[in-house]
Amino acid sequence: MEADEPRPPAPRHLSKTPSWILLGFVLGLLFMWLLPDPPPPVPVVPPAAKPAPLPERPLDEVEAVFAAWGTHAVWAHDLTEISLWDPLTRQFSRHYEVLRNGDEHYFRSIPRLTRPVLAYGVPDEAPLRFTETDARREEWLRARRQDAWQALADAIPGGDKPKTP
Repeated sequence: MEADEPRPPAPRHLSKTPSWILLGFVLGLLFMWLLPDPPPPVPVVPPAAKPAPLPERPLDEVEAVFAAWGTHAVWAHDLTEISLWDPLTRQFSRHYEVLRNGDEHYFRSIPRLTRPVLAYGVPDEAPLRFTETDARREEWLRARRQDAWQALADAIPGGDKPKTP
């Protein structure tokens, strides 16, 4: 044996770094392979076009319906607002302002109601929804609260009953 011949280093003197790098590379490949596939791209949907405007209807229909159901109208300064059932949209979507001048009624289409809808005194099957003034709505709500308070007071057994507010 020659002393000048280079010998490979002993395994305990070898660097462990390349083994760790290789292990990290293999683990990275394994995790990449186990990842789920990306979700398919979401198709681009063009913005929805505005719905076509409903055809204008002559006022004959609302005049005829109002002639039959107009007794439920709540007037303020000879004005009221109504909504007519529309079979195309299946809701009360045709809104009108009604002006009363003596026995004559004048109708004007409006985009929406500006007063609260009358919640009492009109049958459910009525093809019109009527509005009322804010003052009349407050008066009705006050009467309902008064009735509820009175019913509570009457339900209390005994002598002393609270006074209604």
